[in-house]
Amino acid sequence: MTGTLRVGIAGLGTVGAGVVRLLGERQADLALRLGRGTVVTAVTARDRSKDRDINLAGVKWLDDAMALAVSPDIDVFVELIGGEEGPARAAVEAALKAGKPVVTANKALLAHHGVALAALAEEQGVALKFEAAVAGGIPVIKALRETLASNRISRVSGILNGTCNYILSLMQAEGRAFEDVLAEAQKKGYAEADPTFDIGGFDTAHKLAVLTALAFGTKVSLKDVYIEGIEGIRAADIEAAEDLGYRIKLLGVAQRTETGIEQRVHPTMVPVGSAIAAVNGVTNCVAIDADYVGALTLVGPGAGARATASSVVADLIDIARGDTTPPFVVPAAKLEPYKQAQLKAHAGGYYVRLSVFDKPGAFAAITTRMAEQKVSLESIVQRKPRNAKPGVSARPGAGASVQVIMITHETTEAAIRTALDRIEADGFVDAKPQMIRIESV
Repeated sequence: MTGTLRVGIAGLGTVGAGVVRLLGERQADLALRLGRGTVVTAVTARDRSKDRDINLAGVKWLDDAMALAVSPDIDVFVELIGGEEGPARAAVEAALKAGKPVVTANKALLAHHGVALAALAEEQGVALKFEAAVAGGIPVIKALRETLASNRISRVSGILNGTCNYILSLMQAEGRAFEDVLAEAQKKGYAEADPTFDIGGFDTAHKLAVLTALAFGTKVSLKDVYIEGIEGIRAADIEAAEDLGYRIKLLGVAQRTETGIEQRVHPTMVPVGSAIAAVNGVTNCVAIDADYVGALTLVGPGAGARATASSVVADLIDIARGDTTPPFVVPAAKLEPYKQAQLKAHAGGYYVRLSVFDKPGAFAAITTRMAEQKVSLESIVQRKPRNAKPGVSARPGAGASVQVIMITHETTEAAIRTALDRIEADGFVDAKPQMIRIESV
């Protein structure tokens, strides 16, 4: 391809403004490396008057994303609006139908409509790129599409949401309550006013579904991701994890098994000495297990104007070079149907915390329920909170409750959940049992 690549950007928020800034600052370098110029020629956003601290001199401003998507003034359409439906989806489809390559950072759009959009891009012979949709500035999409294309991948896992990692890291480092740290994250802009999408694990699930398709050559299947967020994590769990030699992280895990693909998002206890345990704050981490290169771990910023803009521009560079690789590496028509793996034993065991009424028969009933489901216990201890006053007994008296921590051997999730449901129904606990998987990573 020759001539200047004319870029149209829909959405001038943090990332969009960052892309404009980066292309402006590196214009000469990019021209030298690509043999052609790359310039923003048209944009659209909701508020024209907002001060974004970027130079839009000579840039055409269009009223809506649809008009920009089909504008003759652009060669490539960059969608940074967000959302799985509405203007984002309509504009991306319009751009592809018009024969324009598309770059997007929209994980929700890809998780819900990725295969259909990939098929449309391939039909039109244009690129659909989305490096910035997963893990911000970490080049994990490019690694799966290109570097590891000759490898058979068995597992992809990692920390894919900076908000959750920030909250869990601060709870561990400072011994603070979940609600307190969440409020601070919202104040600093790390969490939304309604944080459900992040702390509920849904953001991680969207990203994991995209990585699964890339890693295993299957159709994107968001509905088959098991999702559990961090809302139930308490200071007692953080403390217990530390005492046991673990850190709690929200992980997204996709792995190939003999019976199909397993996708899950949930809080996980990981060994304190592991690489992933040391990833703190808003940083993301992606671990890939492949047959020829072995284990790879990619760590870096998961969000932010500069990191995410860098990934968007990386996609623009590929397009400027004429890359039209199928979006999910395998042509959309040849992606395998997603096959859910059968339930199997969890190799790492489980951590369970119970708030048990201190009365006769409680412990016997709990261990009986576990035995009924063939759940073998590695340890069971009554735990005294760290902030308990010196000299105060860990047994507060009949009728009160005590914290009981159990570690299981390998078992199935169905077995442990059935046992906990029956323990709760027996009336020996005064709160819903807490269960966290333990993984060696």
